[in-house]
Amino acid sequence: MEEAFRGQLLLALAVAAAGVAVFARLGLPTMAGFVAMGALVGPGGLGLAAPEEVRDLAELGVVFLLFEIGLELPFARVRDAWRDALLPGALQVVATLGLVACAAAALGFEWPPALVLGALVAMSSTALVISLLAERGELDAPHGRIAIGVCLFQDLCIVPFLAALPVLAGGEASPRASVGAAALRLAAAAALFAVAARAVVPRLLAAVGGLRSRELFAVVALLLVVGSAVVAQELGLTLAVGAFLGGMVAGSSPYAHQLFAEVVPLRGALLALFFTAVGMLLDPRVALEAWPLVAVYVTGVVAVKTAIVALVVATLLRRGAAIGLRAGFALAQTGEFSFVLATQAGALGLLSETLSQVFVAGSVITLLASPFLLRASPAFASRLVASPVARAARAGAAPGADAPGDAVDAVLVGFGMTGRNVGRALKAAGIPFVAIESNPHTVRQAAALGERIAFGDATREPLLRRLGIARARLVVVALSDPVATREVVALARRLAPRAHVIARTHFVASVDALAAAGAHAVVAEEFEATIVLIAQALRAAGLPDGAIEAFARALREEGYDPLRAAPGLGLDPWLAELLQGERR
Repeated sequence: MEEAFRGQLLLALAVAAAGVAVFARLGLPTMAGFVAMGALVGPGGLGLAAPEEVRDLAELGVVFLLFEIGLELPFARVRDAWRDALLPGALQVVATLGLVACAAAALGFEWPPALVLGALVAMSSTALVISLLAERGELDAPHGRIAIGVCLFQDLCIVPFLAALPVLAGGEASPRASVGAAALRLAAAAALFAVAARAVVPRLLAAVGGLRSRELFAVVALLLVVGSAVVAQELGLTLAVGAFLGGMVAGSSPYAHQLFAEVVPLRGALLALFFTAVGMLLDPRVALEAWPLVAVYVTGVVAVKTAIVALVVATLLRRGAAIGLRAGFALAQTGEFSFVLATQAGALGLLSETLSQVFVAGSVITLLASPFLLRASPAFASRLVASPVARAARAGAAPGADAPGDAVDAVLVGFGMTGRNVGRALKAAGIPFVAIESNPHTVRQAAALGERIAFGDATREPLLRRLGIARARLVVVALSDPVATREVVALARRLAPRAHVIARTHFVASVDALAAAGAHAVVAEEFEATIVLIAQALRAAGLPDGAIEAFARALREEGYDPLRAAPGLGLDPWLAELLQGERR
């Protein structure tokens, strides 16, 4: 290993570690930290590092990243999620790519770089979107599910995007023939890898797993990563495309989780090198000179993607403008695959030096802004949807029950699994109810079964009034979105002051906020699971059912407060007496 390479590798790893430490401490995306630290020490910054010294090793990080994404998207999962991801994902990618490409062409860019720029803007960061939504408890919220579905489609688009780059770079006598040849190569590779997914890889991994050698399994994991990349390259595709297809093949086997565990540590280090090397390519002076283009890029990424996603969700999916806006804000950044695509496009001469600098600088800004945009999205969406223009635009009929024909005693907000089961119990007790649901598929399905259900966004006051909430004696809020749950609880208390409001939440942290919003009772799934587990343990230990039921009832009546005690503290003596008194 040459001395210069050793020094550059050591420096790149050191600044990558520093970037993670600083940006994680600030609560900012680590990907942006890698790029920012690379720019600091690169030729355009302090001049301490040269990206070409570590580029080959860094590009292995891309191969491992795509293999890992393929592991998480096996053929079966893609097939199952295709319906939910296809329509919103395809419309978002096609509309964003087309709009940005046309705008770039109007600004004087040639069509090949304009199309590349459109593809760069169309991609979002799957890793960042999932982590931000998980942190906010919104993975299962309507806007969270839509955002993840769009990300799934975007991840799949990286394969044809990478395959199209050599065609856009030119050099062939017939562009139409070159497009056909690229499509044929991709189809041949997909067919070959599909056969491997059924006939070769499962048998290989089963044989390796039977030997119970962790070292052998790690070597075979590396063999699959590199082997799939090389096979694709031999077919005329890129290493990255091959790694992605190889990951999909391996992800279809029962050994996918162990492969993931073997690949992730090495992938993390190599990917840190990749993004640090990308940052080294950034020249702050050039980016500052082109600041109008950087501003246009950032504005375009945020405004165009948010508007397109909101329009698709509100008009075609019929899920409401607020849900669409929040999904759009979640996707309003440049993704890790955009950097992969930009690196490949730059190597083929499809991006000029200035355009590359604009892309890197603008992408870092969108990544840094993402947590703040997502945090502000509920309030922004509420204000925008409540505006007079938006109210006028919503003057149309929604699927399902528009208004209750009969009096209702209860209103169920959310008709997923929890809402349906509450509805079954109310129906069995002879209590009439109307349900509100924002998923049109669920509404159509329930309406066909005779349920009284209305489509709509329950955070909208006119909808609740129209459905007769003022006459209800009971309001049950069973939404997955914690922000929407708080808004509905507050509205219900104001519009139906005599109703008993019950709210469901996934997380302990939301209990106090929902109580403050006006909920008479809050069911926290984390605490309820704890109570059930405690009851099972006490029953197995021989305590009588009466003591266990009294203990569980006391925990709920106290608003779960005894379960929030600091580590090391025991239960209050009176609670212990409930259990010990029965034993004596």
